[in-house]
Amino acid sequence: MFRLAVTTLRYRTAAFFAIFVAVLLGGALLSAAGGLLETGLRLNAPPQRLAAAPIVVTGDPAYHPPNGSGSAAFPERHRVEAALVTELAHTPGVGKAVADRSFPAVLSTSQAGELAGHAWTSAGLTPYRLVAGQAPRGGQVVVDERLAGATRPGQRVTIVVGGEPREFVVAGVAVAQHQVDVPAVFFADADVPAGVDAIGVFPAGGTSARDLAKRLELPAGVKAYTGDDRGVAEFDGIATSLPLIIMAGVFGGMVAVVMALVVSATIGLSVRQRRRELALLRASGATPRQVARMVIAETMVVGVLGLVLGLLCGRIAGSWIFGMLADGGVVPPQLRFDQGPLPFAGAAVLTFAVLRITVGFAAARASRIRPIQALAEAAVPNVALSRVRILIGLVFAGATVAIALSTPFMGPANAAAIGGPAALTGSIAVAVLAPLVIRRALLPRITRVVEKRGTGGVLAVINLRVRAVQFGAVLVPITIATAIAIGNIYSQSTQQKAAEDAFTNILSGDVVITSTAGGVPASLTEAARSFAGVTAVSELVRSKGWIEEPYDTSHTSDAWPLLGLSGPVYKGKVTKGSLGRLTGDTIAIPPGMAKKLKVDVGSELGVRLGDGALVRLKVVALAEGPSGYESLLLPARLLAAHTTSGLPSQLLLTTDKSRAALRTDLSKWPGTSISGRSVLADGLDTGLGVDAWIGYLLAAIAVAYTAIASINTIAVAVLDRRREFGLQRLTGSTRREVSRMLGLEGLLIAALGLLAGLVTAAFTVVPIAGATRGWPIPSGPAWILPAWVAVVLLLVLPTTAITGRIAMRAKPMDALSSPVG
Repeated sequence: MFRLAVTTLRYRTAAFFAIFVAVLLGGALLSAAGGLLETGLRLNAPPQRLAAAPIVVTGDPAYHPPNGSGSAAFPERHRVEAALVTELAHTPGVGKAVADRSFPAVLSTSQAGELAGHAWTSAGLTPYRLVAGQAPRGGQVVVDERLAGATRPGQRVTIVVGGEPREFVVAGVAVAQHQVDVPAVFFADADVPAGVDAIGVFPAGGTSARDLAKRLELPAGVKAYTGDDRGVAEFDGIATSLPLIIMAGVFGGMVAVVMALVVSATIGLSVRQRRRELALLRASGATPRQVARMVIAETMVVGVLGLVLGLLCGRIAGSWIFGMLADGGVVPPQLRFDQGPLPFAGAAVLTFAVLRITVGFAAARASRIRPIQALAEAAVPNVALSRVRILIGLVFAGATVAIALSTPFMGPANAAAIGGPAALTGSIAVAVLAPLVIRRALLPRITRVVEKRGTGGVLAVINLRVRAVQFGAVLVPITIATAIAIGNIYSQSTQQKAAEDAFTNILSGDVVITSTAGGVPASLTEAARSFAGVTAVSELVRSKGWIEEPYDTSHTSDAWPLLGLSGPVYKGKVTKGSLGRLTGDTIAIPPGMAKKLKVDVGSELGVRLGDGALVRLKVVALAEGPSGYESLLLPARLLAAHTTSGLPSQLLLTTDKSRAALRTDLSKWPGTSISGRSVLADGLDTGLGVDAWIGYLLAAIAVAYTAIASINTIAVAVLDRRREFGLQRLTGSTRREVSRMLGLEGLLIAALGLLAGLVTAAFTVVPIAGATRGWPIPSGPAWILPAWVAVVLLLVLPTTAITGRIAMRAKPMDALSSPVG
């Protein structure tokens, strides 16, 4: 049987090529997902500016809730006490300990807004070497060679520090001894802001760095890193593996499910088209077991070849996807992509299992073929579905409806997690019930329109009705892709728009000042109060934090949005207290949270801020916010002091509508710009970054599988109809008429797939829109929908036309005598 299976491959090239490509893509993407998982578990980020220090001590960049449930990255730099530098320097086995402090410092000739300022004493942590001049003293700087340009020691330069432009004398020019992405500006110790971000520890001679790191006595919340783990102390965002692990899990699971559906449809179509030859095998003495073994053997040979090539492409796919995530800001670009043997082994096992289980079902159907019945049904395939298959389809359809009905009651925070699976369950329901969807649900409603197109239209409708099973194999990938692509894209855009609207609508003001030089300085805030036409001014600071005393169990690993204000711009209803008292160590919280925590105006809360500091704050007001998007309100100066930059990110002005403020000269503050409130949401962290990229990756998978599955399945189905086309031409039809019939069939199946997919996507998008925006109207780019329709039509119609011409290349009599399709 194995030899017969290998021989069969020569005559079923199109069908087996479809399986080969689907498995190849699945193996490559699964190994890529495994690489993302391994990267998230390892979190290796080779240090750059701190590379010379064998041990780096810094605050734990991950927040660990008191109840031990998960972890989350601190949104700000988690600094350490300055006294720890002296303690570590006197620890046995330590040669020296060097403090490091990073802060925004922008050279007037540079456009960068990175944390580029450091103390000259920390230059040895890279190390940097002077190539001109000397070490800086008060009022002097040493600049990176890449920033110096034509600047020479002794010249004056303007550097924006703390949002304020200041003049410094260039004392020297230095060059890093290895690659450092962000060019540095080094200051004298007296000119560096207070605080310590990290401590570079150099072991004494003969002391192992790893052993010393384990022996260091560190305060709670402070950790020592060695090797590639030192990058955690240098780069933001490398704190917890949870986002990458979630992404890898969802991504890999979706690839496996979609691959199973596509491969199943392709194998099922191939088996159904071979009922005649399988029946002949049974009539000639082959047992059901032998027929099943033959189907399994031929499919597994092709599948294993595709899997091997897919694994070889897995590294390319993984690096490409990881590069897109880094470019999109989902992961730090300094994080190293790790893809060892385990991701490939896992991908191989999972792909092989999916393929073997899928082909097992097809082989079981093949083994049940009765010789005489199969020969009688070869021309007109049976469309009847088994009760078990109908039951499975109805279960998934019911699950889709249940998910859609429950999503609007879950609130914005859980809407995507609850409503997202509806696209997948709905797609599975359509895939299982595809023949019934074609014959009973969709086709009768468009029959009359198509039949008016003449004989070709009548034949197209008849073919769709009697070949519902074969056309179902084409319908499935189009439906799955449409549901996943449209559902994920519009779900993400709807949630993003809802979060941005909730933030911007709760704030009054119509003019926004933004700084790209580290933040808005206090001098600009004071000056803005005297701008022409300005009636109110408020600094805006955004961060995240947690309520720990009393402990808030509703926000554990996910943080509360923190909003810092210094003026009367908050539009939410204040049910008790006054936001005018929001100064010093105070806070305003939502009434619902106050009730849950059993606190009131005048109570004290222990709040863990974004830099890890636990502060005691007095409740001065209960302020409502948009349902599901409430924030904790703090004084801007208090919150800014616990951010990485130490300054407000924006300045919000309320004007008398004369727009005079928009014409204000801001040249005194380099890097600042003034515009309308449309930029208010720029840089807003809605917490959807990872979710959005999961959605986009799933949409990309859907597009790729649709292209492959549609092209291959259409090719297989059309080429198998050579005898039918030959008979039509012998009875008087021309090639043009047959091509027109095929075109109408392709247009119909594309329309049916799009319609089924859009209906399925609606079960995800509409409930999420209702939960996040309050009404069932999604938001997002309008061009996405027509663009997707164009993609599907460009896949289906040209493929149908080309394969139709190939199928009709032979003479009619030769086509009738063709042994295989």
